[in-house]
Amino acid sequence: MTIYLKDICLSIPIFTNETRQFKKVLVNSVTGGLLQRESAEITRINALKNLNCKIERGERIALIGHNGSGKTTFLKLISGIYYPTSGLLKKNIRVFPMINKSFLTSNELSGLVAAKAHYLMINGFEDGFDEYIEYIKNFSGIGDYIYLPLKTYSQGMEARLLFTILTSFKHECLALDEGFGTGDSDFYSKAEIKMNSFLKDAGTLIFASHSEDLLKRFCKRGLVFERGTIVFDGLLDDALNYYHDS
Repeated sequence: MTIYLKDICLSIPIFTNETRQFKKVLVNSVTGGLLQRESAEITRINALKNLNCKIERGERIALIGHNGSGKTTFLKLISGIYYPTSGLLKKNIRVFPMINKSFLTSNELSGLVAAKAHYLMINGFEDGFDEYIEYIKNFSGIGDYIYLPLKTYSQGMEARLLFTILTSFKHECLALDEGFGTGDSDFYSKAEIKMNSFLKDAGTLIFASHSEDLLKRFCKRGLVFERGTIVFDGLLDDALNYYHDS
């Protein structure tokens, strides 16, 4: 067993003086409208509810669902970015998130600093970093932008940098959210080869994407999310059929 979830629920408090309509818009963008008013000052997003799932080492799992169904929140949960409000979550594997800016924590940092932080976290020393950063610059295609703050990057540049950093080392488990669906055809081809290499090393992959082509290339099992709940768990083709029929 790699990741085990039993009766997992996650609620996220929103502390805001904004209008109720604003809160509804926010919640709809995150979880399909699961809004719970706790007090005049606090509204909670019931982001995930009653999740039961087991993920084994080496599995390649697709997360399927509409925007706001809970896919990205699930990735953040198993990556340790969020902690469950209730239920049991067990992991005997380290999950590396590739979820928007989950690793690039501040847009004031340069790409160089972000890459160095990951390098030191994995290796614990700086030897070989100069060669590593040249690889990051060349593979991602961002070149000397690596020395500039992340806030100057386009969304595609940021996605390419994050993908390159996280796949530059062998990880036990990668949580991927629309990871390499951006960028030009040259980067897409390189990223596909890199991802295939990752999978050949028996890494566990949990992949959220709206591209069925990508999911079919890399995944065998599918979890269908709806309003923060897993409504189907099975073979990928069966999961996609369920999603289209529901």
